[in-house]
Amino acid sequence: MADHFLTSTPETVHWGWFDAHLQPVLTVDSGDTVTVEALSGAPSNLPGPGFDVPRALLDIHERAERRMPGHLLTGPIAIRDALPGDVLEVRVIDVAPMVDWGYTLFRPLAGGLPDDFDTAEQIHPQIDLFTNTARLPWGSKLDLKPFFGVMGVAPPEGWGPISTIQPRRNGGNLDNKELGAGATLFLPVHAPGALFSCGDGHGVQGDGEVCITAIETSLRGRFEFHLHKARGWDFPRAETPTHLISMGMDEDLDTAAREALRRMIDWLCELSDLTRGQAYMFLSLIGDLRITQIVNGEKGCHMMLDKAHLADLPGVSAMA
Repeated sequence: MADHFLTSTPETVHWGWFDAHLQPVLTVDSGDTVTVEALSGAPSNLPGPGFDVPRALLDIHERAERRMPGHLLTGPIAIRDALPGDVLEVRVIDVAPMVDWGYTLFRPLAGGLPDDFDTAEQIHPQIDLFTNTARLPWGSKLDLKPFFGVMGVAPPEGWGPISTIQPRRNGGNLDNKELGAGATLFLPVHAPGALFSCGDGHGVQGDGEVCITAIETSLRGRFEFHLHKARGWDFPRAETPTHLISMGMDEDLDTAAREALRRMIDWLCELSDLTRGQAYMFLSLIGDLRITQIVNGEKGCHMMLDKAHLADLPGVSAMA
């Protein structure tokens, strides 16, 4: 097992798109760990004097290609021997902010209330790297709970280049606040090498991400990758130390909710001898269906199931 370090530079980022034809900037083996630096912010998002703006971010602004609107991502990282049909397990070992600022904004015709505001607005929360807190301009102090809004692999080759904005079968802009340190994300592989990238660092975010942004900031994360051959899972799912998490994404929030529910029923039936009907009833009693985000075109819902309830299920098997 090897440890790697990947910084964010014009040569190691792709800005705005996923593509099965992107060349990896790092290749690792299953079981390896990678510490990734993911810088965040376009030129319009930079703060005024008194904040630490990394020189590398300015270099990226000057030299990195921005092919389509979307996020600044570090990667892709290839996992040796990964092939379509496999599943990439991404263990999030640690996540921490890198700079003393973030930004939060809204703009007309976007977010959860696209018609309510006629002008854009942006603030720059001040981040305290020692206390892991952020202070907002009006004085509120928030504990940070950092996570990467975007963690994804390459899409199928036939899709061509796609924006990072919409979450899809390849993961991407999941914006799920549960995916911080200690969480595990499972991503179906669609292209050789899997081609994992991450970015869109969030210092703290509520379910829904209603105005279109969290506290957007630069993060350093440590990931451990494990490849599962021919696992058969065809959509992202996740696990925390306490919960299983299924996901649904669609332009229609009702459809996204149904997808998340169906996928948790499927997962329960994989793990136990429950029938689909029994799993459906069980989830109505102890499953929590939540709105992930409502602002990315493809809206997201996720269902959380406390793993403590699994032990007494008939035929329960070991979890992934």
